Amino acid sequence: MEYVIETKALTKAFPRKVAAKDVEMHVEKGDIYGLIGKNGAGKTTTMKMILGMLRPTSGEIKLFGSENLAAERARIGSLIEAPGLYRNCTAFENMKRFSILFGGTDQEINELLDFVGLAKVGTRKVGAFSLGMKQRLGLALSLLGKPELLILDEPINGLDPAGIKEIRDIILRLNEERGVTFLISSHLLDELGKIATRYGIINDGELVEEVSSEDLKRRCRKGLVIKADPLSKAESIMRDKFGSIEYSVENNELVVNTDSSRAAEINEALVRDGVQVSELSVVNNDFEDYFIARLGKHYE
Repeated sequence: MEYVIETKALTKAFPRKVAAKDVEMHVEKGDIYGLIGKNGAGKTTTMKMILGMLRPTSGEIKLFGSENLAAERARIGSLIEAPGLYRNCTAFENMKRFSILFGGTDQEINELLDFVGLAKVGTRKVGAFSLGMKQRLGLALSLLGKPELLILDEPINGLDPAGIKEIRDIILRLNEERGVTFLISSHLLDELGKIATRYGIINDGELVEEVSSEDLKRRCRKGLVIKADPLSKAESIMRDKFGSIEYSVENNELVVNTDSSRAAEINEALVRDGVQVSELSVVNNDFEDYFIARLGKHYE
């Protein structure tokens, strides 16, 4: 397994609060890793420690498999909180100021502005930009130096639906076309669910769980859970009489991927063929239910 970010017992204690406690994070190469938690859960603190903006109280960080953090951080681009922009400068002028640090060329600047959809803003000052345009410019700035990893803190917070889609499309293109790995914090579950390949759930400074998008989809699917005896015969009936319906066996239960409208029909078929059905329940979990269960009732 090739980890781009790996932390062990990463902790940050302030005088009145432990903002991050024993965080064990694993971001694989190529991931779009969504760090999810309520406001104040420790998302930004964790990101800042990874980037070297905060010194950890204790714990370990590895970047690209190395403990030489100063060298490896040169391979990371970031956008933490709001982008620091020069309001009285154009998009190109902002890019030019920052590109000096990376030895960037005018050609690279123009290519990045084109990539984020800001190639035609001309001499318009950044102070007149919409929030979405500022976020796209912030993304362009984070791409200077051709980073292999981008760390983005709430990049779609406050954007309208059109702006959210623009940022989402840019992230997907960077991941698919350039192989950029992402660590993205957010509390907007639906939007993050459209792009994330892996999730870290953080609550009160503790990383509660890491889960892949595939596992999450399985856990959040809608369907029927049936306790049947004998289970093997119930499987045969599902295979022979309901071949178009997907099912699986989990924890000695039959999990059927269909809605409640088929419950009576399936139950009747099982009982008629001699299967004892001791319990049949409808599951209707979604992403929000799953995360709230782990983040507690105060999630917002």
